[in-house]
Amino acid sequence: MWYMCGVDAKSPLDAIALAEDLNRSCHCIALDPARLQLALESSALTTGVYASILREQPNLFSSTPVFLARTQVEHIAAVVEAVESVVRSSSFRAWALDLAPEIARRDPGPRGVFLGYDFHLGRTGPQLIEINTNAGGGLLNAALAGAQQACCSEVEAVVGMSADPRRLPAQFLEMFRAEWALQRGALPLRSVAIVDEAPESQYLYPEFRLFQELFRGAGALWSDGERIDLVYNRLTDFTFSEPESSALRAAYEAGEVVVTPHPHAWALYADKRHLTVLSDPDRLRGWGIPEETIALLAASVPRTVLVEPARREELWRDRRRYFFKPVAGYGGKAAYRGDKLTRSAWETILDRPYVAQHLVPPSERTIRIDEREVPLKLDVRAYVYDRRVQLAAARLYQGQTTNFRTAGGGFAPVFTEALVHL
Repeated sequence: MWYMCGVDAKSPLDAIALAEDLNRSCHCIALDPARLQLALESSALTTGVYASILREQPNLFSSTPVFLARTQVEHIAAVVEAVESVVRSSSFRAWALDLAPEIARRDPGPRGVFLGYDFHLGRTGPQLIEINTNAGGGLLNAALAGAQQACCSEVEAVVGMSADPRRLPAQFLEMFRAEWALQRGALPLRSVAIVDEAPESQYLYPEFRLFQELFRGAGALWSDGERIDLVYNRLTDFTFSEPESSALRAAYEAGEVVVTPHPHAWALYADKRHLTVLSDPDRLRGWGIPEETIALLAASVPRTVLVEPARREELWRDRRRYFFKPVAGYGGKAAYRGDKLTRSAWETILDRPYVAQHLVPPSERTIRIDEREVPLKLDVRAYVYDRRVQLAAARLYQGQTTNFRTAGGGFAPVFTEALVHL
């Protein structure tokens, strides 16, 4: 029997309904700003940096957690494992790498840190919307998870986090060490660079500072003047094709630096064309994927098709059923809900590689602002490394896609029920 906030749930379906009800009405767990400040400052961020985060990015953290039933969390983990099993198959890898540019075809060894599996909570269970490399927010969400305050000990006893926030920084650090060892073996790791285009102007720059201090505390230095051993790559130039990436590209191709995540990881996971085969039982069956895996993916990955000339009229006619995404897209950029698609935007889509994914509306979390109940959309991100979910976190927002501009929105921790015997 499941018990949460004084309500009984006698089956997993009851638990899902209960989680939905809590997302509509429960405000008994909230962000404790003092705890968040302590969590951030324990990562060596100064009070001044902490204050600047809240001043300059007031919508980075939501004050409200999101509730998931344990069966939903387990479903997400099962989908991750199913996708990983497909990615490990020789048929998929041959297909995916044939699509990729030359730089992405070579496997340098590391697996790629912080894969982000993004889900909407559909009526038939969590629905995998997309997979991203270099998913941001892992370390910020670790701090956020440790800053929640329940209204009473009874509530705190029957709900739990999706991961232990106290252990996550050490696990993340070990992940980077593992990436280094996969390419360099027992050689010592001495220096790490965090690379992005104009990093100080990036919205998640505070997380770069957190990682900087995490690496420094482990003896690895982030330094402009020192030879770099490992690059933590936050670029959205996934295949290092832009002129600004030429130095990194040259070092990567020559094997002079360990890069994670790297173009090979993007080619295996984040090209949106992969969603067309993960949602295609016939293709998976032809590759010899087990029927149990095919059935799970068919129920968990919205049907996705390429936008190509033969489908032009059909997709325009049925556009309200679809969400359109660029093949190399990220962060909702240049993505369109079909019901909001204009003719001019449609012509733009036809000129670029796009996929069309069956629309799965996001579920909602009601928050309280100035004593008003305000419904926000939510999605769930599973941070994954080496086939294992390290942390599940939610993002609350208004609008077409996830953003950090919504009052009361932002990153939110995921709580699930504890199994207790009554």
